[in-house]
Amino acid sequence: MRCLVTGATGYIGSRLVPELLEADYAVRCMARTPGRLRDHPWRNRVEISEADATDPMRTEAALEGVDVAYYLIHTMGSGRDFAAKDRAAALTFAAAARKAGVRRIVYLGGLVPGSDASPHLRSRGEVARILLDSGVPTAVLRAAVVIGSGSASFEMLRYLTERLPVMTTPTWVRTRTQPIAIRDVLRYLLGSAELPQEAHREFDIGGPDILTYADMMRGYAAVADLARRWIIPVPVLTPRLSSYWVGLVTPVPARVARPLVESLRNETVCREHDIARYIPDPPGGLAGFEHAVDLALRRIKDADVATRWTSASTPGTPSDPLPTDPGWAGGVLYVDERRRTVEAPPRELWRVIEGIGGDNGWYSLPVAWRFRGFLDSLAGGVGLRRGRRDPRRLRVGDALDFWRVEEIVPGRLLRLRAEMRLPGLAWLELTCHEQNGTTVYGQRAIFHPRGLLGHLYWWASTPIHGLIFGRMPGNIAKAAAGQAVVPLALRMIRPKRSATRS
Repeated sequence: MRCLVTGATGYIGSRLVPELLEADYAVRCMARTPGRLRDHPWRNRVEISEADATDPMRTEAALEGVDVAYYLIHTMGSGRDFAAKDRAAALTFAAAARKAGVRRIVYLGGLVPGSDASPHLRSRGEVARILLDSGVPTAVLRAAVVIGSGSASFEMLRYLTERLPVMTTPTWVRTRTQPIAIRDVLRYLLGSAELPQEAHREFDIGGPDILTYADMMRGYAAVADLARRWIIPVPVLTPRLSSYWVGLVTPVPARVARPLVESLRNETVCREHDIARYIPDPPGGLAGFEHAVDLALRRIKDADVATRWTSASTPGTPSDPLPTDPGWAGGVLYVDERRRTVEAPPRELWRVIEGIGGDNGWYSLPVAWRFRGFLDSLAGGVGLRRGRRDPRRLRVGDALDFWRVEEIVPGRLLRLRAEMRLPGLAWLELTCHEQNGTTVYGQRAIFHPRGLLGHLYWWASTPIHGLIFGRMPGNIAKAAAGQAVVPLALRMIRPKRSATRS
């Protein structure tokens, strides 16, 4: 069976394609700009058809030989005339699908209230009606807030909750909604490809929890281990002012935030769960809100930095951010990254990397490291008392001053996770590799802030980080090359202890 996915560069489409491929469907992606699909890991496993949904000839060509067409197009954030654009695209696509003999259309829309719907939700409802009237059996899945990294509505929730311990908010924070995990949305989309012909209708889809936006902010704070959030509703913030406020506080663009904020004034709760007759709930049930949030934060909570931030491959679950998501997706991650060419063979560089810390020092400002360890001790942390188990060799799980070895690939990678007291999570990666016959040293300090205090900590520490991390590459390169390093840089950063341990 061949499936066509429109909107494959978007949040839902980019996660649906690998699910379809895994289920052994042939997949064709329709895109106005095929180049935007270049960096997706599944690019070479799909057909690409260049077409705009408002172009009848190209759209019909893209639909030729297609059994199931996923319509995941919307123009939210494209300006005041987005509804007219959505209407024109849906009409063209519906006619082309009928002419091409498509057996089913699947559309992911929004839960539209009975009256007084926002322009965004009204447009979603209009597109649903156009597709249902196309003459092609159509399944319209109607969802509210989708929970997963990269979802605009989830990212808005994430940033507001993390950055504002106390919030004065519009009255829409009291409106009820029924969020759904991205993994369950994809289950329904995937299962809709096999719906019987008579399943020609709208289906409400939602998770098991009905919450207000304020409930979701408090729930997110609990899962993310943030302090309790204080939410004070005020009646004066209009949707327009709210979107500007969201654009100021979060990296979600105001043009994207505005239709979302306008929709939040409408109650979006499922009125039926008929989809379960065709696509049964999973054995463990649909994911609740807090479980969905936990999945979206899993990479950070599990400290799986290699997959989350250094690998170009697709992460393991659809709730994770993808490399092709917008820059504001996935939460804020601060990175201090440096590289240095080393005049020594890789084995000599690795010898220095694996020997770092303890009595060997950190090849930087000892006073600064000592002071940071002192502050950590004052805060009840481990400080710099632990040193290292072996002066030359490291293994996963070893304590290393106020770090712990999280991953080691001999000759290539040493990743340390901070165990000092911090308003967030921190890692230090040191790498060694050969490039065009040259040895290259790589260094990355990674910090994921927790709450507003975490952001303030990073910005306040940036000058010190520049001094500490800025000196390390040069001194490590010198040590690997056997050159004398300024004695101050090699001085140990903790009091020397006897070699005899009790």
